[in-house]
Amino acid sequence: MAINRYKTKRFIPKFNNTYFRTTLSSGTLYIVPTPIGNLGDITYRAIEVLGRVDAILAEDTRQTKKLLDHYGVEKKLIPYHQHNEHKNLNVVIDKLKGGESFAVCTDAGMPGISDPGFLLIREAVKEGLEVVTLPGAVAAIVALVNSGLPCDTFVYEGFLPHKKGKQTKILSLVEEKRTTIFYESPHRIVKTLSMIKELLGEERGIVIGRELTKKFEEYVRGTVTEVLAHFETNAPKGEFVLLVAGNEK
Repeated sequence: MAINRYKTKRFIPKFNNTYFRTTLSSGTLYIVPTPIGNLGDITYRAIEVLGRVDAILAEDTRQTKKLLDHYGVEKKLIPYHQHNEHKNLNVVIDKLKGGESFAVCTDAGMPGISDPGFLLIREAVKEGLEVVTLPGAVAAIVALVNSGLPCDTFVYEGFLPHKKGKQTKILSLVEEKRTTIFYESPHRIVKTLSMIKELLGEERGIVIGRELTKKFEEYVRGTVTEVLAHFETNAPKGEFVLLVAGNEK
């Protein structure tokens, strides 16, 4: 998910107060979540860590640089994404063993959650290296809490399969009692809602969270029939979180 142009007033926190001071350890991998839309949604600690590690492993260096520039942070950026993470995995692990510290950032949200990061975290843990994960934004959780659907127990499925396996995945929700969360593309949301209506019934509850934390944030709630009708008459735009209510029967 990409960072939106919806900018906040520039504010660079100062860390003179030891209450906010973070002690960085050498040879440590820091997992740093970034805003999912509004650039103001980042912690003081995250900014400080980004400014003090040896380098930042970025899913898209251009997106991460926009965030760093906004907060006046200058740091070496290394591309680290799904197309090169296998190739660069051992290189990063060797540097961590040598005492260098790295931060992992994706374009938006929490690394490892439907984004690069998991393979590196797993390998670092396997090698006995220190991994520190900072708290921060996850679009799925933001949408869940705001949805009005039960959130005491839920299922996160990430992105639905584009073609093969999509129908099987949706059919698996027929008897599911928990709220289920998906990410979906605006280009596929109408077809996905149509499939849910066909396979799970016209009255299944749906909530769509769109453009979360951004200028045109929107939530659409109702039965799948009602939500489908909304997006058949209002062209889907932006980034979508799809929540399917549990079977209450």
